[in-house]
Amino acid sequence: MNQRINLRVLPNFLKHESAGGIILFFCVIISLLIANSPLGAGFNRLLESQIGFDTDSIHLRYSVALWINDGLMAIFFLLVGLEIKRELVEGELASPKKAALPILSAIGGAIIPALIYVFLNSGTATANGWGIPMATDIAFALAVITMLGKRVPLSLKIFLAALAIVDDLLAILVIALFYSAELDIISLAYAGGIFLLLILFNRFGVKNIAFYLIPGVFIWYFIHHSGIHATVAGVLTALTLPTTPDAKESPLEKLEHALIKPVNFLIIPIFALANTNIRFEDGMVDGLFSGLGMGIVLGLLIGKPVGIFLMSWLSVKAKICQLPEGANWIHIIGVGFLAGIGFTMSIFIALLSFVDPELVAVAKFSILTASVLSGVLGFFLLKMSGNKQNLV
Repeated sequence: MNQRINLRVLPNFLKHESAGGIILFFCVIISLLIANSPLGAGFNRLLESQIGFDTDSIHLRYSVALWINDGLMAIFFLLVGLEIKRELVEGELASPKKAALPILSAIGGAIIPALIYVFLNSGTATANGWGIPMATDIAFALAVITMLGKRVPLSLKIFLAALAIVDDLLAILVIALFYSAELDIISLAYAGGIFLLLILFNRFGVKNIAFYLIPGVFIWYFIHHSGIHATVAGVLTALTLPTTPDAKESPLEKLEHALIKPVNFLIIPIFALANTNIRFEDGMVDGLFSGLGMGIVLGLLIGKPVGIFLMSWLSVKAKICQLPEGANWIHIIGVGFLAGIGFTMSIFIALLSFVDPELVAVAKFSILTASVLSGVLGFFLLKMSGNKQNLV
């Protein structure tokens, strides 16, 4: 009897809606322990090791870390894109007012952190890092709100997902315009042509998922070689998948259901192991109080919730948008804090911003500190808010 119960523990755990979040945070802790142990050097060599192949016309030999961040995470973005499109067509975001709120909120949540950073670093050697506090880490932010279960409205989770994807697209745009050394217009043109082909497949009623996924791989390849972050390929592909506003399962919903478990229990944990790999160095705590550290911490921890709340409040009061169903203003502030979880994209921009290893180390530690504080504050604020009404 006990053996039967034990055998059921894992399947029952994996069915729980917070299971993905628990596994994710466990991987974060493991990654930090490895980075600060004798195993750290070997782990870094593993992430830097090259796999794949190169020919005169095809270049697919990259580090393990790049395959994780640009390859596996494109699948995650594909899933998020599918969820967003489904909600736009038949869910909470089908109303124009509801769809506008996460877009405008994401813009506010990107501008205010950047302004805070610029104010504290203007005219210094670290001024180029203004894009660091603009980003939200979708994986971690959604993991935290998922762990809250039914304590928050489902519409709020959808709002955060939509906000985070817009936020990341803004970050990708910033990287393309301000942090990319060189854009390959020809590769972008190839990707654009294939994207148009997928739109035509949709228009002509093609329902076979393979007709979208196989060209989607080529979109990934060309976007990656264009100099723009390759994960946007997942979103572009997702937007072309056909769906319907009725209850009948569409190709989009079939693919979404097929991807949920692999993404939550394999791709995201691998991503966390590779990217939370931060080694604590002497002087890091002091670095938190430098212009660089304060710009990142205050940008993510204060700038994000202020920007998101302010833009949301203005938009709702101007009757441009409406709050997610069942949500109140305390929920919006809580989501603002969760959006301050920067992690991967923030670290990615930090690596593009600075060459000096000491500045990179301070930036990564500041991102980690701000992200942890933002996640904890957001979690407990949302947990305690319940269904309280806030008449702001």
